[in-house]
Amino acid sequence: MHLDELADFAAEVRKEQQESKHCIRVCMAAGCQSSGAAAVLDGLKGQVDDDANVHVKGVGCMGLCAAGPLVEIESLEASSKTASSKTLYQKVTADDAEAIVDSLDAEPVERLRCSTDIPFFAWQKKVVLENSGIIDPEEIKEYIAADGYLGLVTALTELTPADVLREIKASGLRGRGGGGYLTGLKWSTVAKMPPGQKYVICNSDEGDPGAFMDRAVLESDPHRVLEGMVLAGYAVGADHGFVYIRAEYPLAIERLKKAIQQATRQGLLGKNICETRLSFDIEIRLGAGAFVCGEETALMASIEGSRGQPRPRPPYPAAYGLFGQPTLINNVETLANVPSIIRHGGDWFAAMGTERSKGTKVFALAGRIQNTGLIEVPMGITLRDIIETIGGGVPDGKTFKAVQTGGPSGGCIPEQFLDLPVDYDTLRDVGSIMGSGGMIVMDQSSSMVEVARYFMEFCMDESCGKCVPCRAGTDQMYHLLDKIVKEKATSRDLALLEELCDMVSATSLCGLGQTAPNPVLSTLRYFRQEYEEKLQDLAVAGSGQADLARADSSASETEETK
Repeated sequence: MHLDELADFAAEVRKEQQESKHCIRVCMAAGCQSSGAAAVLDGLKGQVDDDANVHVKGVGCMGLCAAGPLVEIESLEASSKTASSKTLYQKVTADDAEAIVDSLDAEPVERLRCSTDIPFFAWQKKVVLENSGIIDPEEIKEYIAADGYLGLVTALTELTPADVLREIKASGLRGRGGGGYLTGLKWSTVAKMPPGQKYVICNSDEGDPGAFMDRAVLESDPHRVLEGMVLAGYAVGADHGFVYIRAEYPLAIERLKKAIQQATRQGLLGKNICETRLSFDIEIRLGAGAFVCGEETALMASIEGSRGQPRPRPPYPAAYGLFGQPTLINNVETLANVPSIIRHGGDWFAAMGTERSKGTKVFALAGRIQNTGLIEVPMGITLRDIIETIGGGVPDGKTFKAVQTGGPSGGCIPEQFLDLPVDYDTLRDVGSIMGSGGMIVMDQSSSMVEVARYFMEFCMDESCGKCVPCRAGTDQMYHLLDKIVKEKATSRDLALLEELCDMVSATSLCGLGQTAPNPVLSTLRYFRQEYEEKLQDLAVAGSGQADLARADSSASETEETK
């Protein structure tokens, strides 16, 4: 497919879309499906029947998961073929289908209406999520109509691999999987390896509690990730890619398979893409849900058919990776940024965000927050803006206590840091990390010691067992935390816990063990009093001091009376 052919195909699809006066979009991402969205879609299709003026389709995530199932109506204005008006409905059921269809040329159904003027929608800046909730993820033609594969075809016909690398470097894009390594530098390292077999891997093994960003992107816009992978292969000289995704994401897997088949049929995957010398195939590899397989070397071992365990580095995957060949590994969100960067240019992307953290970031808001769901915001926005303004704050009249970012490898950030900008370096300075983008909000009812115990139990269960510090250290740390929660520990146990944190962090083989103590360290740093209140010796001492203080006060009052 040449550039002019792609443009003609996109124009034809857009013309088809404008033939219907009303387009009804039903969120068919996993969150809305769990609330009955499939029945809503069937009900709306049944009400529309064969009406050519109304088109009903399933789309990806619309973001506001707390209000699902979501349905959006887009209607063309009578005086224009391009201008349109939109109405969003929330918590829709199959019984509402008739009322929604009857309202298409009348007043909206007010009892279902969801305002799109609220900060949750108005404050977002969408790059990765620009098509989510708009296009049908199972139709390649809709992706192409939204300028999909335009970056790929342009790159293959007008840019050299070095040109693509330059744009990625100019963008300042950093890896969205946790470490924040410069994407352009990683790509350049693989590109410099001698010609021969190279691989591109999309790491979709999203295992952090409360995180669902990558899953939602694959469910909502799978072609975007495929396009990013092919562009990466072109830039570094690879001809084969793997998507490593956990089997727990059946909807994402199903849509990814369809996307690969469709792209291959259109000549956008496979041999001689766009009649050029580039050939690039993509395979899917299913993971069994081991958290450690999110680590690069463990992931590659799993793809190779071995047990998913990490190995020491160096050598790094860029030089010695999958099957011993140079390998580029990026996560879903990183690759999903690439098509937009190639379409608009690296400088366009670098204009968003902060000096050291460019672009936007996708976050999953979960926990004690009003608007749970998926958002995309510019880097540098404050935590307060995300939690209180976009997220709607803590519900039920309770107060904010902490937000946990970065999953089990991250930390708990207290209220005093809510006005700090969200970027890689600032979060690290306060004892947490960006991670893949999960944010779990906690209110005053949360015990931070129990939070630390929860994440330590997770790390203990997910440890692959290869190195002693992680295998034994996380186990001992969990039991010490459990002892503190049950108020059976002493200050000596707390000192031992802190000592173990340092040992596990400094001596573990891979990132899982090295960062496992982070939730403990951050809660000790900001909520140490909660630990000390549960210690037997300090609690007794504190009680004795309180009794002494009360006695002194009573004596003073007696003296004053005299």
